[in-house]
Amino acid sequence: LYGLFLWLAPDARAKPKVTLADLKAMLPVAFCFMGAHSASVFAMGMGAVSFAQIVKAAEPAFAAVIATFVYKKKVSKAKWLCLPIVIGGVILASVKELDFAVSALVAACIANLFAAVRGNENKKLMEADGIRDRIGSVGNQFAITSMMAFILSIPLVALREGSRFGEFVQMAKTTPALWNNMVLSALWFYGYNECSTMTLKKTSAVTQSVANTAKRVIVIVGVALVLGESLSPLKLIGCGIGIGGVFLYSIIDSLVKPKED
Repeated sequence: LYGLFLWLAPDARAKPKVTLADLKAMLPVAFCFMGAHSASVFAMGMGAVSFAQIVKAAEPAFAAVIATFVYKKKVSKAKWLCLPIVIGGVILASVKELDFAVSALVAACIANLFAAVRGNENKKLMEADGIRDRIGSVGNQFAITSMMAFILSIPLVALREGSRFGEFVQMAKTTPALWNNMVLSALWFYGYNECSTMTLKKTSAVTQSVANTAKRVIVIVGVALVLGESLSPLKLIGCGIGIGGVFLYSIIDSLVKPKED
């Protein structure tokens, strides 16, 4: 709805001029977007949120493997060596509340796989001549794939939660906080993912995944501050390592680049 509003509002965002063939080309991105988000939600519902965050912290490793062996994108050895630092920092920041669950592990790994493929497919669309011009902007690309992902998610939602739809409708009628939380959550989620797509345009699928992992550190600290939870030394150390690892990842190639005579 927000994407449609931007197209309809005066001087907000130019409408895309995509064809049916363009929409077919965008289908893999939309499907992976739906799969990544759905699997992430399932992972958090099947086990502790902190455990899901730990497994999803491995997303850069999935992205690096997929980019290297499927999409033939080069990732330097130095950047490969930075990934364990980033992932380890998030694990340290979350490990106190670790609650292992096999189903959550599987769902989070599936989410990582979908996210890795989605990042690379998104990058392909941004670099494809013709379709890139017809889409018009990164914002339009994200809006279209989000709408397609929503449509693709309807059968899954009906299968998993269809029996509870009546309960949801009743709650929506009697609980104003539900609407407030849904609307605010949707707007923040949309804004974050659009910014993430813009980051992808300027970097690579692996770099975007690393930044996404750093976001988890910020979420851990932010939630602790908002909810008044204590920040243990282990959590603070983990946050510092995670953020430092992302910074090192961003500059490592410059640091180890051979000096020119």
